[in-house]
Amino acid sequence: MNADRIEKIANAILYEGYLLYPYRSSAVKNQQRFNFGVLYPRRHCEQNPGSDAWEMQTECLVHGSAAAMIEVKTRFLQLVERDGRQEGIERAISTPAYKLRALAPQPLRQKILFGGEPIEGELELGASRIEDNLYRVTLRVRNTAASDDGPQRDQVLLRSLVSVHSIFEVTGGRFISLLDPPDDFRHAAERCCNIGCWPVLAGEEGQTDMMLASPIIMYDYPRIAPESSGDLFDGCEIDEILALRILTLTDEEKQEVRGGDERARRILERTEMLSPEHFQKLHGAMRGLGIHSGEGQ
Repeated sequence: MNADRIEKIANAILYEGYLLYPYRSSAVKNQQRFNFGVLYPRRHCEQNPGSDAWEMQTECLVHGSAAAMIEVKTRFLQLVERDGRQEGIERAISTPAYKLRALAPQPLRQKILFGGEPIEGELELGASRIEDNLYRVTLRVRNTAASDDGPQRDQVLLRSLVSVHSIFEVTGGRFISLLDPPDDFRHAAERCCNIGCWPVLAGEEGQTDMMLASPIIMYDYPRIAPESSGDLFDGCEIDEILALRILTLTDEEKQEVRGGDERARRILERTEMLSPEHFQKLHGAMRGLGIHSGEGQ
């Protein structure tokens, strides 16, 4: 799978809300932070019914023959305890490339396992023929880990899949936009059922071989503003304002950031090295009227 075209926006999703300004672990909002796209252990969800989910479902349309090939990469963060705080480890699992005809009679099931780790899950990838040269592709991601941690959220998160999102790629076919489908496919698009995610076309505008299923609502072809200097873990914030806030941190606060999460330290060091010319670029840019999602807007 060649996911380089959407790597920046996918990484922004992966770390959205991971650690917020002022990037100190002692800050209340970083001790009780909100995570997007979390799949908790099934037992936890059954014992504590409510808004927590253990399964995510993506459905999208592929226009192509039964010989069209599809593959999926699912990415998420695994949280681990380190020096009294939780830090994220990037995880990914990819399916082989399968012909649609092979997925139609029986869905593929693939385990999510990392040796010795307390997380466990499953991918289920299937396809159903709607009409000639039109298939509905269904991906289900489940957290099947055991959980005896009770209602303590910090402990449950250590067995959860965090910021779950999936990248689809098709060869020999094309994805149909679910946001703005052609009239011929509108009815089929409306019948797609997505739970906990939002699939959009991804990559360069006009290309139809990749789709991104995100837990955050987006438009087709989301992208990061080119002026952005790097991830800030808050795609809804304005880069210029957030960078200026970082520079106002006291020496004691900066020292805490440097001694904490490695990713937060890199944000601080990168921001301190920004030149006046770069801040001028962050101040504003004129573009067309297209709407894009991502940092630095």
